[in-house]
Amino acid sequence: MATNMKQRKHKYIFVIGGVMSGVGKGVTTASIAMLLQAKGFKVNPIKVDPYLNVDAGTMNPTEHGEVFVLNSGLECDQDMGNYERFLNLNLGNDDYITSGMVYRHVIDKERALGYKGKCVEALPHIPNEILRRIDRAVETSGSDVSVIEVGGTVGDYQNIMFLEAARRLWLTHRNDVIFILVSYLPVPGTIGEMKTKPTQNAVRLLNSYGIQQDFIIARGPVPLDEKRKEKLAIWCNTEAERVISAPDIESIYDVPLNFEKDNISSLILSSLNLKSRVRRDGFEKWKKFVSRTKNAKEELSIAVIGKYFDTGDFMLSDAYLSVIEAVKHAAAKLGKKAVLSWLNAKDYDHKSEDGLGKKEGSDISSLKQYDGIIVPGGFGEAGIEGKIKVIQFVRENKIPYFGLCYGMQLAVIEYARNVAGLLGAHTTEINKEALHKVIDIMPEQKKHMEEGKYGATMRLGAYEARVKDGTIARKAYGKEIIYERHRHRYEVNPEYIGHLEKVGMIFSATSPNGVLMEIAELPRKIHPFFLGTQFHPEFQSRPLVPHPLFTEFLKSASARRNKNK
Repeated sequence: MATNMKQRKHKYIFVIGGVMSGVGKGVTTASIAMLLQAKGFKVNPIKVDPYLNVDAGTMNPTEHGEVFVLNSGLECDQDMGNYERFLNLNLGNDDYITSGMVYRHVIDKERALGYKGKCVEALPHIPNEILRRIDRAVETSGSDVSVIEVGGTVGDYQNIMFLEAARRLWLTHRNDVIFILVSYLPVPGTIGEMKTKPTQNAVRLLNSYGIQQDFIIARGPVPLDEKRKEKLAIWCNTEAERVISAPDIESIYDVPLNFEKDNISSLILSSLNLKSRVRRDGFEKWKKFVSRTKNAKEELSIAVIGKYFDTGDFMLSDAYLSVIEAVKHAAAKLGKKAVLSWLNAKDYDHKSEDGLGKKEGSDISSLKQYDGIIVPGGFGEAGIEGKIKVIQFVRENKIPYFGLCYGMQLAVIEYARNVAGLLGAHTTEINKEALHKVIDIMPEQKKHMEEGKYGATMRLGAYEARVKDGTIARKAYGKEIIYERHRHRYEVNPEYIGHLEKVGMIFSATSPNGVLMEIAELPRKIHPFFLGTQFHPEFQSRPLVPHPLFTEFLKSASARRNKNK
């Protein structure tokens, strides 16, 4: 199992969380990987999810955040999106590992007598399978360094086996493995002093698993001072220079630059007995991108009409993380700053009168204040009629509109109802008995649904599409053949395409055989920018290579803003 590792002298960096979740392990992992890439090394990031889910496809977006999709179609954690964006790489299936994958493989192997009648136990068989998967990811990527993010927080029961696998790898490859603890240092308001004790306790817990961290990434609301660095160095058995300050900052894209203030890349290379392969670090373009995001003078007001926001008394936008970042990338390219507003589609669903005759709900006319509107992907009935009302309003008032996946389907439904005169038009996802089933389930999906097979059964991953000449989409892409990532079960019903085209809708991109509608738009003479994609363009947007459709959308938003001035 470890022979290839030893022969290749591969290097491994494990990133582990301390104190609390959501501390920034994913961005830390992506930043470290990018800095090593800039030093001339080939790096493959690996995300470990301790969930028993086999993949992220069936996870609730308000609990887990966005489900990111790879070119292969694997549904995975949103951190994989950050890895791809920071490294400008397309990652593969081997770069994502869940407990569900590991346990299922071990059980299936046992059922097939793969262990030759031995008793199969959590130890050693689960850590062995984890290491086998890490080894396979190394071989597949051909990388020099793997940066492995262990999901969860030290002390979680769920990730013990992954920490044990990391410890075993260190035992056999001590000069090739380092551990980085990303831990939070709170500043309680009533005390006013940054406290190191929670991190000290996290380190002791990590030590109890047989692991001693080499670096501490000290997350906190403010920069770490020298006194706190020295205190952590003494009580956590780590050199002070390897305690890296990571305060809250404006943008995740500042993180690599912030880390370099503490010389982290050189310290990591020294720990792994490596030397930089380049004379100059290769992230000058990254620095320019970050500078553009900070120095933009013109603001664009963009509303995102979603429904995966509510989590108790808090409003979160993690379900739309890739959309947020894609908007930022395009804005930076144009020298603008996008200011996003989160509007809940449910607020536009129905308006009811109270005892005083006052109406509840949001005033849809307030949408006129925005330069552009995005309706992202989603599933299910909640908030759908609200989204359709929003789409009708922005179409009639010529506000730039960008619909993603479900956002395209709902735009087709709205157009069918209010322009094509197809009253009762709907999607069979919501109404199986709709009078006009303009959006219907894909034929191959019906069997999956009947058999209750929901995980990894949608149309997933990158597919080819052909873009028609003379359209907004063709202008944006500048080419006919595109490959975009999908995640859906329903499509525009071919029976209604001709009728919709007769009343002005253009299906500007289709599958190569012309059966599946990939992009729907209205011509510019009717609307400045009204376009929806069946795929998810946000998954392939990168800081240094923004997605062309997001860029074109923001150009129209900017034109609207300048016109209104």
